Amino acid sequence: MGFFLLLSVIICVFVTVRLFLYRTTLIYRLKKWGHWIEDRIHIHQSLKVPELNENNQENLFYRKVSTYLNSLSTIEDSDFTNLVSGKKPNGVVLCLDDDQIIQDTFLGARVSWTNKVERIDEKSVCKKTFVLKLKKRDKRRILQSYIQHIYRASEDIELRCKELKLYMNTATQSDDHRSIGRWSSVRLSHPATIDTIAMDSDLKKKVKSDLDSFQKSKQYYHRLGRVWKRSYLLYGPSGTGKSSFIAAMAKFLSYDVYDIDLSKVVDDSDLKMLLLQTTSKSLIVVEDLDRFITSNSTAVSLSGILNFMDGILNSCCSDEKVMVFTMNSKEKIDSAILRPGRIDVHIYFPLCNFNSFKLLANNCLGLKDHKLFPQLEEIFQTGATMSPAEMSELMISNRGSPGRALKSVITALQINGDARLSSTPICGKNAETSSVIVMDSSCSVPVVKEIQKLYGLLRMKSNKKIGPSDQYSGSIERSR
Repeated sequence: MGFFLLLSVIICVFVTVRLFLYRTTLIYRLKKWGHWIEDRIHIHQSLKVPELNENNQENLFYRKVSTYLNSLSTIEDSDFTNLVSGKKPNGVVLCLDDDQIIQDTFLGARVSWTNKVERIDEKSVCKKTFVLKLKKRDKRRILQSYIQHIYRASEDIELRCKELKLYMNTATQSDDHRSIGRWSSVRLSHPATIDTIAMDSDLKKKVKSDLDSFQKSKQYYHRLGRVWKRSYLLYGPSGTGKSSFIAAMAKFLSYDVYDIDLSKVVDDSDLKMLLLQTTSKSLIVVEDLDRFITSNSTAVSLSGILNFMDGILNSCCSDEKVMVFTMNSKEKIDSAILRPGRIDVHIYFPLCNFNSFKLLANNCLGLKDHKLFPQLEEIFQTGATMSPAEMSELMISNRGSPGRALKSVITALQINGDARLSSTPICGKNAETSSVIVMDSSCSVPVVKEIQKLYGLLRMKSNKKIGPSDQYSGSIERSR
């Protein structure tokens, strides 16, 4: 009998010590049981925050709630959560999982959020909703204040941790393409800035001034009865920096980018739906619009494109947005597309001149001056030219020897100059009636040959002019 009594005492002491050492676990369990009992006594009400609203547009409050919940410390106390890589190297952040429940308190009231994810079909199409659960007696007292608290907290977080995103429209995965979200996103990490673009310095100042003025003109636009938006046309030969300039604009404005691939658009209504799902403070981008128009595609009509640019729907959902269109040439484009209101600013991106060459030499080689610069200036004066992308690649490939890099550029320009003699200069149209910004008022002569032929001739000339030790070898791909 005494043995069993002693054994019971030992067990009790062991359990007591164990609970004392792990008192946080005991407290956590007691609180959890208390909350469970409380939830069974009181009447609760659930409020849904869907990802998309009734018009299939993004519900901005859903994004605010997501930002707010992912910042709560209680996410660490959940039974499970996701670990994902952060912006910093080797950084890891906590992220909500499907159907995860998060607890929060506000003004003494306890509320819970559930991240509900409903699978619509087998193609991973999801309907996402946050569900707020709170006591019915607390709803009138805290709901409005709690919502304002979420707005303020999420905006503070976004300002501190602003991360630009690039959104891309996906092909429809359902017959009812108006019922689901169509955008996939990645972090916009393009390193280009307006200062690194091969562009005239005065033009850069004009572009920065125009963008800065737009951001500060909300009241002015509304006083005029106009939609607070701005439209840009970037046109010029391939490889002149139009795509990089778009990324630079986004970074300057701190706007997200919505890149619309017209080949994945089903019809005019689908294009409108994509516009509806974009948010304010964003760049709406359509690249190579001239190629799509001249391809005689039957998916999206010319009328659909015009309404997308400046229709009634555009006026209803385009506050604080910048629309950017790119073309290689606007010679064969209908004037209705280019008229003021649809396109506010035209920026021409020509092939390189001597000024843009010097900027590239400084960026790629760290050269502000060199003994070969006078020779290069004379070659440019003859009309020889090439795209910034091709010139940059020559410099980057020979960055270990600036002299060899400049000689490679000289050889390539001389080949282009020889080709120019057998070609006819092509001048653009007169200035448009809308506001026009031109990078270079002189006519551009697109005489760059196919890249394979160019560098085949380059190697032949290098053997004669530069010598074996300075020959350029390797292949270069043309880039947009």
